[in-house]
Amino acid sequence: MAGPEPEPVSSAAATTPAPSAPVVLPKTSESPQLLKIRHSMSHVMAMAVQQLFPKARVTIGPWTESGFYYDFDNPDPFTEADLKAIKKGMIKIINKKLPLERVEVSRGDAEAKIKAQNEPYKLEILEGLQEPITLYTLGEDWWDLCAGPHVDHTGQLNAKAFELESVAGAYWRGDETKAQLQRIYGTAWETPEQLAEHKRRKDEALRRDHRRIGKDLDLFSIEDEAGAGLVFWHPRGARMRLLIEDFWRQAHFEGGYELLYTPHVADISLWKTSGHLDFYAESMFGPMEVDEREYQLKPMNCPFHVLTYASKLRSYRELPIRWAELGTVYRYERPGVMHGLMRVRGFTQDDAHVFCLPEQISDEILKILDLTERILSAFDFSNYEINLSTRPEKSIGDDAVWDLATQGLVEALERKGWAYKIDEGGGAFYGPKIDLKIEDAIGRMWQCSTIQLDFNLPERFELDYIAADGSKQRPIMIHRAIFGSLERFFGIMTENYAGDYPFWLAPEQVRLLPVTDEVQPYAEQLLNQLTQAGVRATIDRSGDRLGKLIRTGEQMKIPVLAVIGAKEAEQNAASLRSRRDGDLGVTSVADLLSAAQMANSQRAAGLELN
Repeated sequence: MAGPEPEPVSSAAATTPAPSAPVVLPKTSESPQLLKIRHSMSHVMAMAVQQLFPKARVTIGPWTESGFYYDFDNPDPFTEADLKAIKKGMIKIINKKLPLERVEVSRGDAEAKIKAQNEPYKLEILEGLQEPITLYTLGEDWWDLCAGPHVDHTGQLNAKAFELESVAGAYWRGDETKAQLQRIYGTAWETPEQLAEHKRRKDEALRRDHRRIGKDLDLFSIEDEAGAGLVFWHPRGARMRLLIEDFWRQAHFEGGYELLYTPHVADISLWKTSGHLDFYAESMFGPMEVDEREYQLKPMNCPFHVLTYASKLRSYRELPIRWAELGTVYRYERPGVMHGLMRVRGFTQDDAHVFCLPEQISDEILKILDLTERILSAFDFSNYEINLSTRPEKSIGDDAVWDLATQGLVEALERKGWAYKIDEGGGAFYGPKIDLKIEDAIGRMWQCSTIQLDFNLPERFELDYIAADGSKQRPIMIHRAIFGSLERFFGIMTENYAGDYPFWLAPEQVRLLPVTDEVQPYAEQLLNQLTQAGVRATIDRSGDRLGKLIRTGEQMKIPVLAVIGAKEAEQNAASLRSRRDGDLGVTSVADLLSAAQMANSQRAAGLELN
């Protein structure tokens, strides 16, 4: 049978332009032109500040990947109104098309100019500069020590494509014992469209902030009474963490790993042997004395895995040995850098170490890459940026071992088919490494997984195995983390999903909404059935009207709301509303249970009902 006649297309609809291409926002390091713009804009800002606030002393003003900042020593705090005035002053400077010119000066001339302007911070900067000493003038009235590059004149800066974003505290040279400064952050782009897109992404990032979502959904908190940087997992967040851990453990068992559990503290001599006390002391909590021995909270799990390996004689036939641990570590972070779950003082690493033969490196790295992809893809991360870091100038180990290890990493990446960048000399002093960044839903890249070869700890702890010829040989040690830490990954994942977690991961999968008291017994019966089937379900017992029950459930981002009235109770069913697919209609309990179990077993994004 013929269908209805199609609606005529209006001329207006026919001429509607195609959607415009997405606005690209390159990083400063990716764009020579943006580097010049942002570097120049920081000078323009500093000039405007000193015109408005003559007592303000300047320090440093570098570019960032999305903008620029400048640190000032000013007697009074900058306010929001001050930022508006500074921006107006910057626009005036831009419109004057003032030239930015490079001038090479002697050290004596530079010192004389700095003293004439009473800029004490510039004197300290000058002490650390090598010849030749250059400065950039901005018109005839302002200059700063600088190596460039800059635009030719301020008219090349777009007055409609920059913004002053915020003021924050900072310490001179990043040292808490030195002067406290004020840092003004700004952003600058080539076009107003780029600026608008940058602002949109910032607003989106704010909407996705894991700290706000964690509070709104009652997942975790950081309690001042207990101490900064220490995470309290609430029941809903703890349920999610358990789901993540269980999936992680099962994936590791299937990947040929065994699990370890190791102590949280150890005698301080262990940290001396490992080298952490020499190279990592500033990030470690202080020791504690017990029975006339000093113990240290662990900042790393690796020395414990090394001791486990050394607990008995090993044969080459045992290798590779793959051990993994969800090990909680403790590191001192400065108060100013802690940030929600992203930077804390106590966190759980998804740590693993592989002890293998030199000829097994490529195969083992490939297995790690496969496992990394399997785990990250389960949380909908599929776009990666890979960096291979090679031997630095200061390093330990024979050239032959470094070459073999680096080649093993290269071979594994090529066998995997992943594109990668080489960071020449960016490896640790004890071995080359692979770093993996993941891209989230709004295009941000997050450092996540690390694969690190280590020639240092096997040497320090004199690890060995009995080779085929009966000699003792050093094993190759591979450090590896996929999440990095559970806390940080949970924060990244939460912002990626904006708190709208997939069905299999949601702390509360189904919320039952009984419309009247009469259907409460049926709701209790259905809750028991869902719970017995492994579905995380609750009943809203507030007694609110249906509209409010639904709104509350949606605010808590519950994947499925099940409305229960007299009709549903009679039919042994529920009227389902899905966050992902909308109204699913009346569904039998049998179909609901089957769909929920299927979604959980397949770690599906939603709940499919036919």
